[in-house]
Amino acid sequence: MKIKVINPNTTTSMTATIAAAARAVASPGTEIIAITSRSGAVSIEGHYDEAMSIVGLVDAINEGPVADAHVIACFGDPGLLAAREIAAGPVLGIAEAAMHAASFVATGFSVVTTLERTRIIAEHLVRNYGMEHHCRRVRATDIPVLELEKPDSNCRKLILEECERAIVEDGSGAIVLGCAGMADLNAWLEDKLGVPVIDGVTAAVKFAEALVSLGLRTSKRGDLAYPLHKPYKGALSAYAPADRNPAPTRKLG
Repeated sequence: MKIKVINPNTTTSMTATIAAAARAVASPGTEIIAITSRSGAVSIEGHYDEAMSIVGLVDAINEGPVADAHVIACFGDPGLLAAREIAAGPVLGIAEAAMHAASFVATGFSVVTTLERTRIIAEHLVRNYGMEHHCRRVRATDIPVLELEKPDSNCRKLILEECERAIVEDGSGAIVLGCAGMADLNAWLEDKLGVPVIDGVTAAVKFAEALVSLGLRTSKRGDLAYPLHKPYKGALSAYAPADRNPAPTRKLG
């Protein structure tokens, strides 16, 4: 099977980190197609960045090669439902995947993320995904996303210390890493902490494999049906949806 792992920011070095983590857990026969968005911000650290990333995400899904499933490799899960509308196969966000994985292995987990503003966004996702009873706390390290790419930064130390506080102060039995740029840290942190540490990139890849193997596709009934065909104007005119939804049928008699 082919799984397209999309970095919705435009930093290629982060895509390389994400791709390496995804390929390390992929099953034999699974091809990981790692893509860096060609439009948008160098890092996604707020609502505006997320909104501006969605056009690049749509491009990455619509352009070849065709994949059996897609993974959105940003912890804000930007454009997740829009992506599910336009894709036939499963689309997974790494935050949703990581939180579900953590709930399978611990009765309570903490999310350790980057900036304070992204902590608030992650708290929104906790509520949206119905994880309030599982997530003990979302913690910010105040590390800018691109600092994770610098080998001489003290990011690892700061993240480890925040994880240690989460275990003690929150009583959490697992840690969820709140940034795709942390995808190379879970094994190192797990060894230091002695509790499960979940990276959403790898969790999403394994869930995607399972869904494809089960023959499951995104439902095209209701709100995840293909977008309604209509004209778009201005800079987005090229993104007007094609007519892909079947015509409604009437019951006779």
